[in-house]
Amino acid sequence: MEWTEVNIFTSADGIELLCSMLTDIGVKGFVIKDSADFKEFLENKNGQWDYIDEDLMGLADCETCITIYLPCNEQGADMLLSVRNMLAELRNNDSDGIYGRLEAELSSIREEDWANNWKQYFKPFTVGSRLAVKPSWEEFSDDSRVVLEIDPASSFGTGQHHTTRLCLELIQECLNDGDKILDMGCGSGILSIAGLLLGAENAVAVDIEENAAVTAMENARKNNISEEKYKTYFGNILSDEKLASEIDGKYDLITANIVADVLIAMKDFFVRYIKNGGILIVSGIIEERMEEVLSAIENAGFTRQKVSIKEGWAAAQFVMNNN
Repeated sequence: MEWTEVNIFTSADGIELLCSMLTDIGVKGFVIKDSADFKEFLENKNGQWDYIDEDLMGLADCETCITIYLPCNEQGADMLLSVRNMLAELRNNDSDGIYGRLEAELSSIREEDWANNWKQYFKPFTVGSRLAVKPSWEEFSDDSRVVLEIDPASSFGTGQHHTTRLCLELIQECLNDGDKILDMGCGSGILSIAGLLLGAENAVAVDIEENAAVTAMENARKNNISEEKYKTYFGNILSDEKLASEIDGKYDLITANIVADVLIAMKDFFVRYIKNGGILIVSGIIEERMEEVLSAIENAGFTRQKVSIKEGWAAAQFVMNNN
């Protein structure tokens, strides 16, 4: 298998946080280069060191970097988009620059090449019994399925990642005609747009990244969904009460395909926005943290209905019965 090397530039303070967040999106290993560690080694080294290679000495002044390797396939393409969204979110919340520049650079392929080459991994595919997903540059025809056309641009959500597929499968099972949807952490908008194509009345999509909100609206237009039926917002509802109030209302279906810590932090907002009897679908959860996340949501007042697991990723469906 071929791999893409991704170098993520941060600060010593950002290493632990970033490694935790990368683990939550499925990254299993890291190479960490940190000048603070090397300086500590120089100050506290044991034994006799007559010579230290000049290249090694360069670590004393290096920029802190976490290196990861992503497979050159559809999963790797989705994971890279997720990494970039994660870094954008951190930059938005790091006004003091504590975590460094929070940029990702690809070393095995030019950035402009990646922008085109990743498309080879995104082909039409079917999900569940009713839905097919395709990018705009591919052809697909099947009269028995609803066809969703989606271009992720720089936002997570081609539909091929297990977390997204699991959500799409659950949406098909529980969505009712005329439902009102809230898509929290919408990325490309794939979940809420799928819901509208499958019979929902209207949807609101929210993401912390402005580009995601723009991309979601563009994808809605590709699927002939009007702005009267689809609204997008960007910002952090955890810290922006004005934004939280703008999307106030009671929704029949809430979807949230994010990461474990954010899902836990948003549990009270799920309660705030869900109708009595409404359905909550959450995903983006590595299996190791599944019970932690699902228990936190249950403790907020939801009842667990169904859990789906695929290759280490989990999605769950809840109902609210006590609003």
